[in-house]
This record gives sequence, structure tokens and C-alpha cells, in this order.
Amino acid sequence: MACDGCTTSSRLDFDFSMAFQPIYDAAAGRVWGYEALVRGMAGEGAYDVLGRVLPEQKYRFDQDCRVKAIELAARLFPAGMDLMLSINFMPNAVYEPAACLRATLLAAGRANFPLSSIMFEFTENEEVTDTAHLTNIITEYRKHGFTTAIDDFGAGHAGLGLLVDFQPDLIKIDMKLIRGIDASPARQAVVAGIVAIASNLNISVLAEGIETEAEYLVLRATGVRLFQGYWFAKPAFEQLPAVRIPVATADKQGLAAFPG
Repeated sequence: MACDGCTTSSRLDFDFSMAFQPIYDAAAGRVWGYEALVRGMAGEGAYDVLGRVLPEQKYRFDQDCRVKAIELAARLFPAGMDLMLSINFMPNAVYEPAACLRATLLAAGRANFPLSSIMFEFTENEEVTDTAHLTNIITEYRKHGFTTAIDDFGAGHAGLGLLVDFQPDLIKIDMKLIRGIDASPARQAVVAGIVAIASNLNISVLAEGIETEAEYLVLRATGVRLFQGYWFAKPAFEQLPAVRIPVATADKQGLAAFPG
């Protein structure tokens, strides 16, 4: 089955690549995976790159991002390590779920990259008006063993309604709820509620945008297991950065550098 985007989308007239930021698993005490973040060839940020994508190029850009992320991860991930690759996708750029996955599946096959190690995340900030279409996308992705995630949870259009409708494998709590949580009882209460709801639905929780040790410790005590943010490592262009690993000691939380 074909889709309109496969035949009508315009090719990109610029190059781009990816930076990688680690996701830390506090329970296991190791890196769980890496998120691939689009960057310009001179290191320009995602907003600069997205600003160059014309409406008629959205489908092609979404497809090319997936392929680029898989190819780079296959080259960079250490052999034998069980790591997840997190890829952002735009639901509104997916026309027919099965057909639009062909490039992804071919890229993974060429790179010998396991499908079970790929997580697709869509942002709550992108309004999805056709919920049935998004349901079809997630259903198709799960058929192939992909993990699904909601990014920026708690800051976008649908909130808890997304959990009811789609029940993804993972949610990433938006950094606006994380910033300064150690000094904010209100934020602590909201995050604790999200963690409890997710636990009842068997959904994993990731806190993104961690910038201080205090934020990490409060969130860890709340029951969050997965973490991402500058405190652990900044994204590195076309490479895996060294990662700050919290090391529990008898009297304090120590730090140890872990080469990506």
C-alpha cells in the first residue's frame, strides 16, 4: 500500500545530522539509551533546522530523520550493549502507517539494528486532531516491536487524555514541571500524581530537562526511574557524550564519569 506523501513530498534542499543525548536508568545504574536530536551541519539547533522545512517537505524530513538516526546509532552504539534509540516523529507527517514505515524498516535492516531497540516519541505539543489516525500509527508501530512514548507530557494540548486514548509504553515529563521541583511542593505533588497514574497503567516515566542534583534526588525519591538532561550530559553532535553517573555512597551522592 502506498501513501500520498511517498510520491508527492518534496526532497530537502539542505543537509542535517543528529546529536545524541543519554537517558539514564537510575534503578539499573547505567545508560538506558540515547535520544537522537536533529541538528544543522554546523551544530544549529532543532528549531533552526525545523524552520527550514517547508510544508511540502514535512513527510520527507520525517523519513530522513529516522534513517539518519538509525544509521548513526548503528555506527556509534558499542557492540553488545543493550541500548535504546529514541527517535522523534511527527504524527501529522505520517500518511499511511504501514507504508510510511518502509524506509525505517529498510534502514534498520541495512544497519542490522534491532527494531526492539527503537523508541518513537511524539510530542504532546503537536496537536493531533485525528485521534483515530494516531491510534493506527501506534498500533502499527507496536506490531513491529517498537516502543512508543509521549514527549513533553504535561505541557501540551491533551494531557491525561492521551494516556486514556493511547496508553504509550513511556511518558516523558516536560521540563517545565521539573525545573526547580526540589523547592516546589506543587510541582512535587503533580509529578507524584503522574507517576502514580503511570504506574497503574503500566507506563514507564522519564523526567527530562534535569539540570541539578537536587532535582534528580527529589524525582528519584518520587519513584521516577529514567532521567535525561544537561546534568547528566549535553547532546553531542554525531557522537555519544561522556555521561555523569550518580554513585550512591554512605554519606552523599557522588558522581562518576561514564564514557558514552
